[in-house]
Amino acid sequence: MNHVTSDVMVPWYRAITREQWRVLAAAKLGWMLDAMDFMLYAMAIGQLRTYFGFNDATAGMLGTITLVMSGVGGVLFGYVADRLGRTRALMATILLFSIASLGASTSQTVVQLLFWRALLGIGMGGEWASGAVLISETWPPAHRNKAISIMQSGWAIGYITAALMAAVILGAPDAGPDAWRWLFLVGVLPALFTLWIRRYVREPDVWTAGGAPAARRPNPFSTIFGPELVGRTLLIILLGASVQFAYWGIFFWLPAFLSRPVAQGGAGMGVVGSLGWLIPVQIGAYFGYLTFGFIADHVGRRRTFILFMLAAALLVPVYGQMARNPVILMLLGPVLGYFGHGYFSLFGSFIAELFPTAVRATAQGTSYNIGRMAGALAPYTIGAVATLPGIGIGLALATTSAFFLLGAALILTLPDRSGEPLEA
Repeated sequence: MNHVTSDVMVPWYRAITREQWRVLAAAKLGWMLDAMDFMLYAMAIGQLRTYFGFNDATAGMLGTITLVMSGVGGVLFGYVADRLGRTRALMATILLFSIASLGASTSQTVVQLLFWRALLGIGMGGEWASGAVLISETWPPAHRNKAISIMQSGWAIGYITAALMAAVILGAPDAGPDAWRWLFLVGVLPALFTLWIRRYVREPDVWTAGGAPAARRPNPFSTIFGPELVGRTLLIILLGASVQFAYWGIFFWLPAFLSRPVAQGGAGMGVVGSLGWLIPVQIGAYFGYLTFGFIADHVGRRRTFILFMLAAALLVPVYGQMARNPVILMLLGPVLGYFGHGYFSLFGSFIAELFPTAVRATAQGTSYNIGRMAGALAPYTIGAVATLPGIGIGLALATTSAFFLLGAALILTLPDRSGEPLEA
C-alpha cells in the first residue's frame, strides 16, 4: 500500500527520461525559431510597404503565399519523415527556413521577396509536422498533451523574440529605409541549432521498429485517403482550415492594426508602440499554449478546445473595436492572446492518435497543412475587406469569429483517443 502511494505522489515530470526531454527541447526550440523567422515579415510590413510601394492587399497576398507554401511543406516533409525519419526531416526544415530568411534579406523586388517567403513557408510547415510527431511517438501517452502544449508555447516565445528584434532594429534612431534587411538577416541563426539536434536527438523507437526500408513502406497518401481513413482526414482538414483562417486573419494583421493611425481604422500606436503592445498578447499566448494540455488532462481535450473557441469568438470583435484605449489594450491583450492561441496545443497529439505509425507523419502534415493552405486565404481576405469603404482593419478582424464557432462544432465530429498508446 505504501509503495502504491509513493508512486502516485511522484511528480509527472520525474517520470520523463532525459532523452524524452531532449526531444521536447528540439521540437519546441525548432518551433520557436520557426515562429521568429515567420513573424519578422509581419513586424516589417510597414517598412516593406514603403520600400517596395505595395498596398495592403499585396502585403496580405505575400503572407498568404507563405502560408500556402507552409501547407506544401507540411505535406512534403510529413512524407519525408515517414520515409527517412522524423529527426532528419526536422533538421532539414530548420535549415530551409533559416536559409530562406537570409535570402529574403537580399531581395531587390517584390517577386524576389515572394520567392524567399514561399521557401520559408515550406520549411515552416514541415517543421511543425516533424516535431509534433517526434514528440507524440516519444513521450508517454499519459503526458502527451502536456508535452505538445510545452512545444506549442515555443511559438509565443518566437513571436516575442521577433517583436523585440524589430523594436531594436526598425525602431533605432538611425534606422534607414532598408533596416528590414538586417531584421531578416538575423533569421539565419536557427541553422546552427541543427548541429545540436544531429548529436543529441534520435529517431523514436516506434518508428524504427517498423524496420521496412523506405522503398517497401506503404504509400501513405493512398492510406490516409483510402476508404477507411478518408472521412477522418477530410474532417481534420476542415477543422484546421476553419481554425487557421480565424487565427491568421487576426494575428497576421495585428501588428499593422495596432500601429496604423486611427483615421485609417487602426489603433494609432505607431510602429514602436505597437510592438510594445504585442508582447502582452504573446505572454498571454504563451500561457494559453502551455496550460491547454494540463487543463485538457483534467476536464477533457474536446471540452477544453470548445471553451477556447467560444472565448476567442467573443473576444475578437470586442478587441477590434475597443483597442484604441491603452487601458483596454493592457487588459484585453493577454486574454486575447491566451484564448486566441492556446487551442493549437490540441492538434499535435490529437491528430497523431488517429493514424497508424507507418503513415502518421504524412497524415499529420497533410491533414493539418492542407487546412492551413485553406486558412492561408485569411491574410489576403482580411486585407481586401479592410480596404472597403467604411470598414478598416478593426472591423474586418471581427469576421473571423464565425470561423472559431465553426471549429467548436467540427471538433465534435472526430474521435478523441487522448492518453491511448500509439498504434505501431
